[in-house]
Amino acid sequence: MRNRIAHWLQGRGYRGVIIGLPYIWLLLFFFIPFCLVLAISFGTRTPTAPPFGYGGEHPWISFVGYSRLFHDDLYIRAFLVSLSNAATATVLCLLLGYPMSLALTRVSSSWRNILLMLVILPFWTSFLLRVYAWMGLMGKNSWFNGLLTDAYNLLTPASWAITSVPMMHSNFAVVLVMVYTYLPFMILPLYANLERLDPVLDEAAMDLGSRPFRVFLDVTLPQSLPGIIAGAMLVFIPAAGELVIPTLVGDASSPMIGRVIADEFSSASDWPMAASVAIVLLLLMVGPMMLYTHYQGRAETGEDAP
Repeated sequence: MRNRIAHWLQGRGYRGVIIGLPYIWLLLFFFIPFCLVLAISFGTRTPTAPPFGYGGEHPWISFVGYSRLFHDDLYIRAFLVSLSNAATATVLCLLLGYPMSLALTRVSSSWRNILLMLVILPFWTSFLLRVYAWMGLMGKNSWFNGLLTDAYNLLTPASWAITSVPMMHSNFAVVLVMVYTYLPFMILPLYANLERLDPVLDEAAMDLGSRPFRVFLDVTLPQSLPGIIAGAMLVFIPAAGELVIPTLVGDASSPMIGRVIADEFSSASDWPMAASVAIVLLLLMVGPMMLYTHYQGRAETGEDAP
C-alpha cells in the first residue's frame, strides 16, 4: 500500500493534491456555508433555537423572505444606498488610484519600492483602529474639522458662518472612510497591469505626432482596462456589503445592506429574512464578476462574442 501511494505521488499525485486543496477549501468554507444560508432562507421564523424551522403551519419551502425584499421599503432603500455608496467610492478610488499607479510605473526602482511600501503600510494597522481614527478626525472638536470650518467661513459670507462641519453619521463619512480603506485595492491591480505595458508603444505614438494626452487616451487607457475592472471589482464588492464602516460613521436612518443583515440576524432574530437578503446580495455581486470572467476568458482565447 505504501509503495502504491509513493508511486502515485511520484506520478500525477502531487499535481492532483496541489490542484485539489483549493477546491477542498472552497467546498468547506464557501459552498457548504452557502448551502446552509440558502436552506435557512427558505425557512420560516420560529421562537425556537435556532429561530427558524420548516413544516408545521407553513409549507416546507417558504418564499416570504424573498417576497419582502421587493415589497418592504427598508430593504429596497438599503440596497440602493449600498450600491450608491459603493459605486461612488469605486469611482473616487479610480480617480485617485489611477494617477498614483501610473506614477509608480514612471519613477525609479528605488523610489518605487518606497512608494509601494507606503501604499501597503495601512494594512499593518488594525482596520478597526483606522476607522476610529477617522471618527476622531471627523468629530466636531477635531483639528481636521476645525481646519475645514475655518476654510468654509473664509470663503463664504459672514451670515453663512458655521461652528463645525457636519461630517459624522452621514453617507459622506461612509464614502470617505471607504475610499481611504479600499484605495490600495485599486492601486495594486492597476499598478500590476500598467507595469506590464510596453513603453515603446507610447514612444511610437508620440513619434507619429500624438500629444501626451492623446497617447494616454488611445494607447495607455485601453490597455489598462483589465486592471481598471479588476480594481473596481475588488473595491465595489466588499464596499457594497460593508458592515463596520456604516455602523460606526454612517447614518442609522439610511443603513447599508450589511448593517440590515446584521440587525436581522442579531436584534430581530429573523434568520430566514437575513439569509434571503444575504443570498440576493451575493447574487448581485457574484453575477457581474462571473460575466466578466467569462467574457475575459473568451477574449484571451480569441473567441468572438455571439
